Amino acid sequence: MMKSRLLLALSMAALAWPAGAANVAKTYSYFSIGGSTLEEIQQQLDVRGPQVKTTGRRHPGATQMEFTSRVGYAERDGGCAVAKASVTVKVKVILPRWTRPGRAEEDVKLVWDTLSSDIKRHEESHVVIAKNYARILEQALQKIGKQRDCASAQAKAKEVTQKILAKHDRAQVEFDRVEGINFERRIIRLLRYRMERIANGQAPG
Repeated sequence: MMKSRLLLALSMAALAWPAGAANVAKTYSYFSIGGSTLEEIQQQLDVRGPQVKTTGRRHPGATQMEFTSRVGYAERDGGCAVAKASVTVKVKVILPRWTRPGRAEEDVKLVWDTLSSDIKRHEESHVVIAKNYARILEQALQKIGKQRDCASAQAKAKEVTQKILAKHDRAQVEFDRVEGINFERRIIRLLRYRMERIANGQAPG
């Protein structure tokens, strides 16, 4: 089954930081594979794919994420509250790149193009989920009300962060679960679509 798992790290800092919309800093890296048949390609993915700590296995793609919450506190009215909060997700998407041998058949290329597009779509969906939760986290931090002192406000911010990131983690796992169930049906549907476009003289899409 071709799916990925999330690598997650959290960093919090009690620093003044401009409030703003949660944002994603995204980079890509690629690993090369060969093989002239689907079986050989699968073997290459199993050997060369990124190893994910949460599963202990190699995968055809992976998304590494690091959430950074920067929170500024201000004393007021005999207490302390969050004055500013900003959340950034640093993302690294790892994808396969196939070097097609001259002996590889066209149908193998068609299947690979379909599969690699689905792998990329899957990993990009992980990024979208992370960005949505980063926005939720940022808004929740900004709404933290007055606490008795700044140590209490910082503790509250940590509690809120842990709860929301736990929800985020569960959402990522659930996404993988659903994707795994629908994998074969989705690939077959995409292959049929591409074959129909080719038969009609259109680009595969």
